[in-house]
Amino acid sequence: MSAEATLHDATGHAHDGHDHHDPPFWKKYIFSTDHKVIGIQYGFTALVFMAVGFFLMMVMRWSIAYPDRPVPFLADLPWFQSWLDADGKVTGELYNMFGAMHGTIMIFLGVVPLAFGAFGNYVTPLQIGAPDMAFPRLNMASYWCFFLGGVLMFVSFFLPSGAAKAGWTNYSPLATTTDLGYANQFWTGQTQWLFAMALLITSSLLGAVNFIATIINLRAKGMTWMRLPFFVWAMLVTGFLLLLAFPPLEVAAIMQIMDRLVGTSFFVPTGLNVAGQPFDVAGGGSPLLYQHLFWFLGHPEVYVLILPAFAIVAEIIPCNTRRPLWGYKVMVYAAMVLGFLSFIVWAHHMYLTGMGTSVSTFFQTTTVLISVPSVILITSLLISLWGGSIRFNSAMLFATAFIPMFGIGGLTGLPLAFNNLVLHLHDTYYVIGHFHYVVAPGTIFALFAGIYHWFPKHTGRMMSEKLGQLHFWPSLIFMNGIFLPMFFQGMAGFHRRAFDGGAAYQQISSQLFMPGDSVFGGIFNFLFGRAAGQDILMIDLNLIMSASAWLLALAQIPFVINLFISVFNGKKVTSDNPWDATTLEWATPTPPPHGNFLTEPVTYRTAYEYSVPGADEDFLPQFVPDKETGAPEPAKVAAKH
Repeated sequence: MSAEATLHDATGHAHDGHDHHDPPFWKKYIFSTDHKVIGIQYGFTALVFMAVGFFLMMVMRWSIAYPDRPVPFLADLPWFQSWLDADGKVTGELYNMFGAMHGTIMIFLGVVPLAFGAFGNYVTPLQIGAPDMAFPRLNMASYWCFFLGGVLMFVSFFLPSGAAKAGWTNYSPLATTTDLGYANQFWTGQTQWLFAMALLITSSLLGAVNFIATIINLRAKGMTWMRLPFFVWAMLVTGFLLLLAFPPLEVAAIMQIMDRLVGTSFFVPTGLNVAGQPFDVAGGGSPLLYQHLFWFLGHPEVYVLILPAFAIVAEIIPCNTRRPLWGYKVMVYAAMVLGFLSFIVWAHHMYLTGMGTSVSTFFQTTTVLISVPSVILITSLLISLWGGSIRFNSAMLFATAFIPMFGIGGLTGLPLAFNNLVLHLHDTYYVIGHFHYVVAPGTIFALFAGIYHWFPKHTGRMMSEKLGQLHFWPSLIFMNGIFLPMFFQGMAGFHRRAFDGGAAYQQISSQLFMPGDSVFGGIFNFLFGRAAGQDILMIDLNLIMSASAWLLALAQIPFVINLFISVFNGKKVTSDNPWDATTLEWATPTPPPHGNFLTEPVTYRTAYEYSVPGADEDFLPQFVPDKETGAPEPAKVAAKH
């Protein structure tokens, strides 16, 4: 491709490749409208917030494992001492604060921005052959709304009231009546949580509109719908989920702000007592209305987390097996069905609110049905591995580990579809284990895979495979060390919000859950070290889980070192397409310039043409004409596939 060739922007005007685009530093890297820079901004900001959320979890795990001991290191810090009790131990109030903010930060400031904002922004325009997003300034506004919302959320820790304490779901009327002892309700963590959420949701809505418009309108010549990479399809469905599901929560946040600051009672019922005194408001509100608004977002939000993960893994597996993505069209339709069904399952989070049998039966049915498209996606990825010549690089290790980890999360969610089982499992560690298997070793593993896979395209350098392996194997072991025991504790009745780790349950032994003379009881006692004639208490699993959490933090050090060292000293790529992949992002220079492509890209075939019989190479890129690849006649290729 010639460097003198011209680009065509979204309006169709020609301009030079990158000879006349040299904005000042602040405009190029801070207030940039380039989708690639914005993607990197989203990525690094989200990783920082994930580190903050992980820190909160480690303090919580200390309280759970050692509720009678002061927190090491932190108890000596003056700014932290005000949050602890006189002995330097975690209080119930601090645990509630960290629990609420851990969930909020990891989901709304960590995983979603990294999955959709970072990977979506960086990769989607490249894969469809676009010079940028459809609305670059809207894209910049989306990032800065996210950034300001995150800063507001973080600063709330240092308010006199501390940060929000009413759980990451922020249920009313608890959230409405929290921190009432402060004269200025505006400057309380609970209120600032609501303002921050309004900014974060606005960011997601702006991004969703931009993604949908970009994918529909800016596809390259020849990029028909069924030539789109699955990554782009998943981002399109995710965009619709954000666009339709997030407004109800933004409305709920605004209504709850009014309940706290103006004296309305949208979610405050009549006859509410606070601290033994009647709450002086008009009443007549419905706490259940808030739950409906929250969970109407909450369950599509799960697929906002997981669909980008499937998107990343679906790009990495074909590339590293040298085989086409099995069942591509079926996966596309499954993603669409998944998006639709995600809007009619939300009330399975609300079985304990007293819904009737007809309504609960409907939501039980839809919850079971939604497992079908998920199974289709997982099965397609598994079959794509069959018979492949697999390259087990770091990206592929994380991508293949995603499949069983998400599988565990999905299978353990099926019992939660039934209201009679939820009576026992609701608000126990079983629910925590189920959800975290979907998000932590599930989605986050896919995000790590994506970083290793696209890092060479962004930087022109490879990440270290040795450090990548050192990152993967401990992460896999300790992720399971944290979350697998939660299923045992949950079925034994351990409550998810006990800041002392369930000290009240100390008399519950493994035999109450699994008799030692049973097959499963024997396995349990073998795995968790039952001494001769002595039961291991369920509460002892807290030590295993907490130690795994702290070791998991250490396991991320190789990744951090790898990320920063490789930017400057990683092995330089010798090709714009170091993985011999087929999609359009590998047709750009490395790293891609402003405007992405040196010539207007053209798409000649589907996205996953690997190991086509009769071709000169084991991959046929979308962007190379047949005469240059030695590809067989299209009819023969179609017949083969």
